[in-house]
Amino acid sequence: MAFLNTPDYSHASPRKTAVLLVNLGTPQAPTTAAVRTYLAQFLSDPRVVEIPRMAWMMILHGIILRVRPAKSAKKYATIWSEAGSPLAVHTAAQTQALAIRMQQCHPTMIVTYAMRYGKPCLTKVFDDLVRQQGVDQLLVVPLYPQYSATTTASIWDSVSRSIQKLRNPPELRLVKHYHDDTGYIAALVAQVQAHWEAHPWSHATKKMLVLTFHGLPQRNLNLGDPYHCECHKTARLLREALGLGMDEVKVTFQSRFGRAAWLQPYTEPTLIEMAKTHSRVDVFCPGFTSDCLETLEEIAMEAKEAFLGAGGKTYFYIPALNSNTLWLDALEGLVNRHLQGWNTAHEDNATLNQRQAAAQAIGAIR
Repeated sequence: MAFLNTPDYSHASPRKTAVLLVNLGTPQAPTTAAVRTYLAQFLSDPRVVEIPRMAWMMILHGIILRVRPAKSAKKYATIWSEAGSPLAVHTAAQTQALAIRMQQCHPTMIVTYAMRYGKPCLTKVFDDLVRQQGVDQLLVVPLYPQYSATTTASIWDSVSRSIQKLRNPPELRLVKHYHDDTGYIAALVAQVQAHWEAHPWSHATKKMLVLTFHGLPQRNLNLGDPYHCECHKTARLLREALGLGMDEVKVTFQSRFGRAAWLQPYTEPTLIEMAKTHSRVDVFCPGFTSDCLETLEEIAMEAKEAFLGAGGKTYFYIPALNSNTLWLDALEGLVNRHLQGWNTAHEDNATLNQRQAAAQAIGAIR
């Protein structure tokens, strides 16, 4: 195997550190062709669908990619803005905000982002950081607070494959989860409280906060995936911080795909049943750090229509964290904790000159 070269190594070179935020991904446009390209990559990942490979490829290319892209494109069109996909817009904004914060203390640090599926491609961003920019300390931060083999581990797979090809791979750190991080929970609390300040509950209304997380096949839980437990811990910590009773918060799971059993209770059927006993529900998606198709179309539109159609009177969707200041604080804190022990200090010209002189002296001795 021929390993890929990285920039020429020099003893005088200062350490170069990068923080790489990674989100799931999005089509490049709300069109059938763009959605088909995106879904083909996403649903071909064996971490996402654990059906025997040959059988699944026949189903995927013979049925799903012939039918689903057109339907999904119409849904994407309902949330698309002039700036583009909400997921891409929010992820870029979070990255820019984090970069400004980090570079106040670490002027040479690189902060960027990639998508596991779609663009900017994780593999290409990784290659650019290491082989073109000479990064030798890399912190990878998935924008998924709760770990799952279907999401976080897929990022690890991609990064691992890239590393295996390098002659001189960087020192690497991968954040696994932060579902119970105090800063993250505080940001969730602030998001809910800000919504309630704008839309207060009346004393006559029975309070109900629905916390909906992306679904996962029940089989994954049975095989040991901790995602279900981490979702419930996030929900419990949020409920306790808000001072709510157990009867005032309901955890559900959305985005079911296929006929197999997924994590339950399912979000939309639960909301339809709630319409019989609750005139108002507020729905929040703690597992999504950026608004996207699953929050803006599935929850803010489709689920609302189902609840109101079943007799409910008032339905509110609480936006994802997006650029919530406390969420950016939490992200900064998370990154700083995981950078501990690395040399990320900015070297002034005098220090750099000393290092270069020492390197030249070593070269002369050799």
